[in-house]
Amino acid sequence: MTKSVQTAVVGVTGYAGAELARLLLHHPRLKGKPPVFAGRVDEKDAARGGVPLEEIHPQLADNNGSRSLKVEPFSWERLADRGVQILFLATPHEQSREWAPQALKHGLRVVDLSGAWRLTDAKNRAVYAFDDEGSNGALATQATAVYGMPELHRAEIATAKLVANPGCYATSVILAVRPLVAAGIVDVSHGIVADAKSGVSGAGKAPTAKTHYMYAADNLSAYGVFSHRHTGELLEQIGISGGDIVFTPHLLPIPRGIMSTIYVRFKHAQTHESVARIYRDFFASSPLVRIYEKALPQIQYSVRTNFADIGFQVSSDGLRAVVVSCLDNLLKGASGQAVQNMNVMLGWDEAEGLA
Repeated sequence: MTKSVQTAVVGVTGYAGAELARLLLHHPRLKGKPPVFAGRVDEKDAARGGVPLEEIHPQLADNNGSRSLKVEPFSWERLADRGVQILFLATPHEQSREWAPQALKHGLRVVDLSGAWRLTDAKNRAVYAFDDEGSNGALATQATAVYGMPELHRAEIATAKLVANPGCYATSVILAVRPLVAAGIVDVSHGIVADAKSGVSGAGKAPTAKTHYMYAADNLSAYGVFSHRHTGELLEQIGISGGDIVFTPHLLPIPRGIMSTIYVRFKHAQTHESVARIYRDFFASSPLVRIYEKALPQIQYSVRTNFADIGFQVSSDGLRAVVVSCLDNLLKGASGQAVQNMNVMLGWDEAEGLA
């Protein structure tokens, strides 16, 4: 078990980056060792040593030493001089494809919040159209990456050098469906339907026509039908083929939060208790998953927490179920899960600094 560690964050300016900074600044194991925040700064900012963190995220100004912290110009030498051991990449996919291999060469352990290294199957990665796809370097890096969902890959994450943090939609659907499929009770040939809805922050900080207030407010829209880039994660981590699931994301006119409503058919009749037992057993060692056995979860219960909430209802004939999965897309769906992965990598309590 590592007693303490020096972390660094690249990409703190976004929504997920802000939450990651907040969590790390208040993590009990990191007292006295605030993260190094590194990234691109212009010449004027570089001359004054970087950009004060509180100018980027005023909500982080507190008595925890953050007033003195800056986003400094990035360099591998700077990270080495500061003794960085864990590097969080809250960067675009293309940037992570370039920097993660370099970080590994510099002896850093990496938690990558982008989609750069999540997918092992080249057919699933095709949606990203990576420039280096198929190159020896990219394939070698991919071979070292561990999908960063502790509930599924805790042992592998503990020793990983590169952890690929899951997507937010993917987290909500995988946690809800994988236990049932793994138990062998789902009739996957009948088809699984995952109807997922996310708040606007899931699209990132950069404004677009469809995340503009005038479009998103008082509206509900589907997008990425049969083409969303998180679909590959569902196939690989649930253990199903493309024809076994229909995943449709929607944009909700709320700042944050995800609700996935999932429809499954069973091979044989199940009871409420038999399904509940499967979830309880599967998540018995997972402190950040809450099973709702008497009611269905709602976004308001999980938003601004690091919990994934799962509830379900079984039909009267026992052959069908509706599973509802809720989480905060910026926390359990991004930064909270990244810190959870760090905890596992360092041998700390999985929920430390989170629950």
